[in-house]
Amino acid sequence: MPQTLDSDEHKKAREAIMIHVRKVVPKALIVAVFTGLYLFSQVFGEIASSGLTHFQMLLSIKAFFGLWLGFRGINQVFFGIQPWVFKSHLFPFSLVVIIILLSQFMYL
Repeated sequence: MPQTLDSDEHKKAREAIMIHVRKVVPKALIVAVFTGLYLFSQVFGEIASSGLTHFQMLLSIKAFFGLWLGFRGINQVFFGIQPWVFKSHLFPFSLVVIIILLSQFMYL
């Protein structure tokens, strides 16, 4: 947008999009966190005496990243608390990509 719109039009267009994003993201975030927690409790299974399986280790890593993203998002959206570190969107986006890649390797 900054390449095709002047700065004033860009600000207006961005704000018009953000009005809708602010309505949808909080509800989607809560649904994602709670359904993820529920699915984790259903799928994780028992820990064997030999330790965690490959699946359980990867699922635990995914759950940690997902909870971190959920905690960060809920703090920002509902409490207005901005992150102290990793303020750009690049780090959370990278975690989402890692979560997706872990999903692909869980069943190997």
